[in-house]
Amino acid sequence: MSGAVSSAIATISPLAGKPAPKDILVDPARLEHEYYARTPDPADPTQRVSFGTSGHRGSPQSGSFTEAHIAAITQAICDYRRRQRTDGPLYMGKDTHAVSEPAQRTALEVLAANGVDTIIQRDHGVTPTPVISRAILVYNRDRHDHLADGIVVTPSHNPPEDGGLKYNPPHGGPAHTETTRWIEERANRLLHDGNVDVKRVPFSWAIRAATTHEDDLVLPYVLDLEHVVDMAAIRSAGLTLGVDPLGGASQPYWGPINSIYRLDIEVANATIDPTFSFVTVDHDGTIRMDPSSPYAMARLVELKNMYRLAFANDPDADRHGIVTPSAGLMNPNHYLAVAVRYLVTQRRHWPAHAAVGKTLVSSSMIDRVVERCGRRLSEMPAGFKWFVPGLFDGSCCFAGEESAGASFLRQDGRVWTTDKDGLIMALLAAEITARTGRDPGEHYCELTAEFGTPYYTRIDAPTTPALKATLETLSPEAVETSTLAGEPVIAKLTRAPGNGAPIDGMKVVARSGWFAIRPSGTENIYKIYAESFEDRHHLDTIVAQARALVDDLSDHSRREHQGASR
Repeated sequence: MSGAVSSAIATISPLAGKPAPKDILVDPARLEHEYYARTPDPADPTQRVSFGTSGHRGSPQSGSFTEAHIAAITQAICDYRRRQRTDGPLYMGKDTHAVSEPAQRTALEVLAANGVDTIIQRDHGVTPTPVISRAILVYNRDRHDHLADGIVVTPSHNPPEDGGLKYNPPHGGPAHTETTRWIEERANRLLHDGNVDVKRVPFSWAIRAATTHEDDLVLPYVLDLEHVVDMAAIRSAGLTLGVDPLGGASQPYWGPINSIYRLDIEVANATIDPTFSFVTVDHDGTIRMDPSSPYAMARLVELKNMYRLAFANDPDADRHGIVTPSAGLMNPNHYLAVAVRYLVTQRRHWPAHAAVGKTLVSSSMIDRVVERCGRRLSEMPAGFKWFVPGLFDGSCCFAGEESAGASFLRQDGRVWTTDKDGLIMALLAAEITARTGRDPGEHYCELTAEFGTPYYTRIDAPTTPALKATLETLSPEAVETSTLAGEPVIAKLTRAPGNGAPIDGMKVVARSGWFAIRPSGTENIYKIYAESFEDRHHLDTIVAQARALVDDLSDHSRREHQGASR
């Protein structure tokens, strides 16, 4: 077992990994009431529209996710579509969070008023993020005009009280910064003016409008899965599989997958309940539907010996969690490395020139695997949007993030999705087990035997806006040291090698380890990522050096601030 670690946490809640007590459960009816009743204050930065790496997120309880927000954002998207001359259908999905349904209703009211042809899952159904991405790409295949795009109403794995909305342009993946900035600024102007320029019709009219189409999005996605995963191999192996949708939008998909491909998948928990009371409490005492968290996944981990393999997805199914008898819940970095080795050696029709994509703060085990397999590595900043062009044109065969999100090409080398797909990553684990006779945990042990055991950590620490600004604009010259934990520094990166984009921080690399520092885009915290291929003591030394750098920068920032205030 590797020494990889998830986020470093000062204290673990006594509730972590246990059933949620009633007093921490949300009241869905009250959340919906707040969604409609709260009026955001545009002068309060916390109540303005703010697109992070995955759209706008917030909560009705804090006035940061309300009917007014969704009306403004959807109108801004309609305005953006007109600017871009995007006039094909808009696919709209939603997950199972309490305010996702009312938010989708609001969005549909605005879309119908703007004359946008909108496709939603019939019978008030839910639709995962990757299903929307695939639908956009399939519709747009071989088209040059009247292109489709999409909206997904989801805050991903965030707690039950949260809501979210993200926009996927015609390339099918997360919108790039220029797009989200335009939508954000337009939406905030609308909010500031009281949404007087938002076009809207009543829901009773919108749902019956000629532009609203209630279709089945489940079956087309499920039938297409055999073109990206070897479903026949899984069936032939007769694997006993378990899945926990964590109460999310993948739940309605596992039944059809099971029946159409004649698999043996047991849905360990089929409950859909907006309180998510069935999810064991996360590390901080909060309910969080994170399939990479050992605390949130405690119930499925307990069942690991009942199945040859088990897996889970978050509420919008763009993330995955893999549970094996040999390893329990796999660290996301471990499974990414296993998936990369398997795919690049088994997908014979993938372009030989296609790169493997990873975020800059993912494990260097992936680097070693890619080099051994003779592939090109493409390291990107945080955010799946950076992988969209490569997945879209096939120049990137696999893209993965350390936070348990990934996608890869179809078996013939064409694009599958340009957004993360937790369902195919779960099914890939079954394919690997079926075709090799060893589960992904056993494969990872082989990798550590060949390349060594990595020790990985992420630490979140409080900071100030001034220090965040300093970290975002670091230059290589800011790091004066030439050694890292006793080894020569071989790289000081402030831009991603894969595309030259700023990483809003710095990564310092030596032969046996590295660290990266970057500020959060939404909170007054900074993050240290670090990895050692030596041992825990070596990792601690790397982390101490990273902390010392931040302390020096903080002192310098404080002195500059004091000097400017005199």
